[in-house]
Amino acid sequence: MEDDHSSNGGLETGKADRSVWLMKCPVVVAKSWKNHATSSDPQPVAKVVLSLDPLDPDDIKFTMEMANTEAVNMPKSYSLNMFKDFVPMSVMSETSQGKVAVEGKVEHKFDMKPHNENIEEYGRLCRERTNKSMVKNRQIQVIDNDHGVHMRPMPGMVGLISSNSKDKKKAAPVKQSDVKRTRRDRGELEDIMFKLFERQPNWALKQLVQETDQPAQFLKEILNELCVYNKRGTHQGTYELKPEYKKTNEDAGGE
Repeated sequence: MEDDHSSNGGLETGKADRSVWLMKCPVVVAKSWKNHATSSDPQPVAKVVLSLDPLDPDDIKFTMEMANTEAVNMPKSYSLNMFKDFVPMSVMSETSQGKVAVEGKVEHKFDMKPHNENIEEYGRLCRERTNKSMVKNRQIQVIDNDHGVHMRPMPGMVGLISSNSKDKKKAAPVKQSDVKRTRRDRGELEDIMFKLFERQPNWALKQLVQETDQPAQFLKEILNELCVYNKRGTHQGTYELKPEYKKTNEDAGGE
């Protein structure tokens, strides 16, 4: 029975009680680690420093020092803000052969943010990435057929242009709402959202859809993480940044 169970891709639980950490890190850090994972260099990517206050045992601080910073303006030092309450979860893995295993149980959950002294460099890096993501590449593909030449817009364009050799009639423009929006990279979209909230503190979902040209459902996922929704009051029906993100943005803007 055990052999049959293994051949059918049974769940490996030998490491189920192993303690693991779950951490949300900036996009630039994730890309750096991903590139390092594909290289043959066995050197560590970072080190975690634990600080304790002898007079206050509950005052525990975690920081992370990057071993190397490949990207320009990439901060070297980060604060690891620990979450006190989170839903119990486990880490799973799956091989290319379909074998599934439990790699461990999440003991701590962290939010990784640059140290205050690195905010200026990190802010410059985010602005550069935001500016690049805001540039839309527009292309036109020409298709020849027996009935004439048709100009078909590629992703990033919102209109349809048609030319016929006989009657030269133009097709009606496609409405913006009828165009399927393509999701941006999540990190790039977060940078764009922070930039928009620097411009004004409150936004309605419809306004953000128009500003970012992103699917409403995808935007809601980002907004639920970064913002609070005002159900009443002067700004009813709008989103604004959570206090912790407001503070980060104000500090970055001040410097």
